[in-house]
Amino acid sequence: MLDPNNNATTQMVAELNGLLADHFALYVKTKNFHWHVKGPRFRDLHLLFDEQAGEIQGEIDNIGERARKIGGDTITSIGMIAQHTQMADQDNAAISAEDMIKELRDDNAKLVKRLKAMKETADAAGDNATDGMIDDWTDAAEERVWFLNSLLG
Repeated sequence: MLDPNNNATTQMVAELNGLLADHFALYVKTKNFHWHVKGPRFRDLHLLFDEQAGEIQGEIDNIGERARKIGGDTITSIGMIAQHTQMADQDNAAISAEDMIKELRDDNAKLVKRLKAMKETADAAGDNATDGMIDDWTDAAEERVWFLNSLLG
């Protein structure tokens, strides 16, 4: 376990909690779009959004457990998620399918940016395991960006 009193470890835990909040918020938004998508591409988008939401949900536990493994605490409430996420809410159930795709693409791109910035923090903390996990999470987010961007032509 890393030294929980080390400033670099404290910063790594904070970064993981921000990432965790982003994943929760992005999961909810992706499921929202899964439930509310309409139009001629309904079936394909409905299935894609559900697949992507499942992938995001699958990463949530790993992120939270990583923060605990290195000696930190995780976010504990909806309020903390709202406080730590970089994702904007989308409460419009009538948003167009095209705008859903763009918004999810942009949010996943934000996630990629956050993940790439975390690499330096992991290195400073000497946290090789988190560093490797960041690579996997980055690859998954980049794939979502690619898929969504490809739908836009």
